[in-house]
Amino acid sequence: MKLLEDRIRKDGIVREGNILKVDSFVNHQIDCAFIAELAKEFKRLYAGEEITKILTIEASGIGIACIVALEFGVPVLFAKKNKTVNIANDVYTSKVESFTHKRNYDIIVSKDFLKPEDKVLIIDDFLAKGSALHGLIQLIQHAGATIVGAGIVIEKAYQEGGQMIRDMGVRVESLARIKSMDNNVIEFID
Repeated sequence: MKLLEDRIRKDGIVREGNILKVDSFVNHQIDCAFIAELAKEFKRLYAGEEITKILTIEASGIGIACIVALEFGVPVLFAKKNKTVNIANDVYTSKVESFTHKRNYDIIVSKDFLKPEDKVLIIDDFLAKGSALHGLIQLIQHAGATIVGAGIVIEKAYQEGGQMIRDMGVRVESLARIKSMDNNVIEFID
C-alpha cells in the first residue's frame, strides 16, 4: 500500500538490529486518521468474508484493531500477556516469544469472549518471526473458532514469520512488505 510505504519512508526509523520504529504514527502515538485509511484497506481486502470478531495481542495492536473493528462493525478481543484477578480461570492460553522485548509470554483470552461460532480476523502491527501471530492462531484453534485470516500493517518479509503462517494455510494480508532494511534504506516488495 503506497500510502503506508510513503509514511514509513518519511517517518520510520531503522534502529540497530533491524528494528523499525514507527511509533510516531502506528504503535505508540497513533495517527488515527491515517490508521482509519489502513482499516479501509483491510475492509477492502476482506470484503465478502463473514467476520464476527477482531483479535489482537496487547499492547501495540489494540489501537489499530479498534479502528479496524469499527470498519467491520464487530468487537475487538485482545490477548493479555498477564493473568489478572479480573479474568477467571476459564481461559484459552498459548505461548509467545517477543522479538522486541526478548522474552516469552503466556497469552490468554477468556472463554467468555472467544466462542466456536466466531469467525476471527487477526490484526497486528508487525509480522517478523511469526510468534505472536502463531500464538493468536492457537488461541482461535483452542476455541474451535474459524480463522478468517490476518491483517498485518508491516511485514518484515525477509524474516520467516509470514511464510511460516502462510504455510499453515492461513491467509495473510500485509499492507507493507519490507524486503530489506540494509544501511538504513527500506526496500519494499512490490
